[in-house]
Amino acid sequence: MEFPVVTVNPAQLETACLVVPVIEGELEGAAARLDDASEKLISQLIERGDFKAELGNTLLLPFAPGLGAQRLLLAGFGKAEKLDESRYKRGLDAAMAALLKLPVEDAAFAGVGLDIELRDAAWKARMIAESALRNAYRFTEMKSQPGEPASLTRLSVVSADKSQQAELEAGLRIGAAIGEGVNEARTLGNLPGNICTPTYLGERAEQLGSTSEGALKVTVLGEEELEKLGALSLLSVGRGSEEPSRLIVMEYRGAEDENEAPHVLVGKGITFDTGGISLKPGAGMDEMKYDMGGAASVFGTMRTVLALKPKLNVVAIVASAENMPDGRATKPGDIIKTLKGLTVEVLNTDAEGRLVLCDALTYAERFEPASVVDIATLTGACVIALGNHATGLISNDDDLALDLLDAGEEAWDRAWHMPLWDEYQAQLDSNFADIANIGGREAGMITAGCFLSRFADTFPWAHLDIAGTAWQSGKQKGASGRPVGLLTQYLLDREAELNAAQEETL
Repeated sequence: MEFPVVTVNPAQLETACLVVPVIEGELEGAAARLDDASEKLISQLIERGDFKAELGNTLLLPFAPGLGAQRLLLAGFGKAEKLDESRYKRGLDAAMAALLKLPVEDAAFAGVGLDIELRDAAWKARMIAESALRNAYRFTEMKSQPGEPASLTRLSVVSADKSQQAELEAGLRIGAAIGEGVNEARTLGNLPGNICTPTYLGERAEQLGSTSEGALKVTVLGEEELEKLGALSLLSVGRGSEEPSRLIVMEYRGAEDENEAPHVLVGKGITFDTGGISLKPGAGMDEMKYDMGGAASVFGTMRTVLALKPKLNVVAIVASAENMPDGRATKPGDIIKTLKGLTVEVLNTDAEGRLVLCDALTYAERFEPASVVDIATLTGACVIALGNHATGLISNDDDLALDLLDAGEEAWDRAWHMPLWDEYQAQLDSNFADIANIGGREAGMITAGCFLSRFADTFPWAHLDIAGTAWQSGKQKGASGRPVGLLTQYLLDREAELNAAQEETL
């Protein structure tokens, strides 16, 4: 989808459909200008009660007398004094959902003038592009007769201020790249486990590398290589499956100095999780195809990185396996040796994500990283604690944690910082090995983070638990693509930080 910026009176803009945000109370901005040009059409509709500008309300006017647009779509954004980032995004999503139902290829949005405290035009433009692409997404790969895709291919953003054009274009570029990355993550998450296997993810990475014009180096380690390496913890998870495990590495070297310490993203890629011998209940088990949501978000972020081309070095590592029960499967009570050399007593085979991540974190050491962030649908305890609104965050470095929290606020893909106190570590004590893979029911999300921290003691590290945010259940079941926005913003912030440091040395 294209997102050009046009600086024109919205009343004169010729387009198949013009979307205009309307605030409760007195009309202002683009809505006021369109009202004046259309003989007070919008005011009359509001006064007669045909349209209320409450948040999420929309009204399509198939004819727009006095305007250049063929159609006018009114979108309610609620009360001006209550308009914040969350309500702005909700208003955008309602407007885009209504727009994308229309048989139009070209449309325009006249809403960057809405006032949101501490948010500039670039941020609002970014959200517009993201929302358009997220709402245009359709997962039809598995349908015998796929439905028609959204017809919209061009959404112009209208501004009355020519001085804002570069700012808006920059915001739209970031928003479009993130939107595409989010949708990449959603597609990988929505694919069924019989299609999206560890082997498939490896092939997907190689495909991403082959189309990157040399910007992405891809390495896929198979089971023989992992055995020689000593990644026995990762391999233990897939022992009960016919699908071979994989460790997938994607390297992007965009910094001026290719030896600049990279920022590493590590994704949990359990392509289907039965729980293994510690078998999960049957109800809802189909959703365990989403247990590779961390890997999906890493793929989505790398696609966004390739689009934006930041001057930064980024390494992505995906630890992928399928957790199944059979005669060769790891059993409760088994003791396994990790790549780091620590031994783990497996008390529950359904706590398998940490067993693949620990070897991936150890593998990350070879890159001498500036930071490492792992992303995983790791614990049900996170869902109980934070629901499906905030991603859980645990870190051994407060500065890194704050950077991620700030990135989440900027991207409006937010996280919440949980403690990593020494007092919790004792819950992982084992009588028979160096560490147990679970620490009991209490503080389950935190003890999972404690486990991972044992393998991240040589670099700044953070863990993002996306068990509550990677997908939604129910009638609207599907992958969310989170936290691609947060991760992308984190990397863009590191690029800006690196650029500032380099300028200081000149």
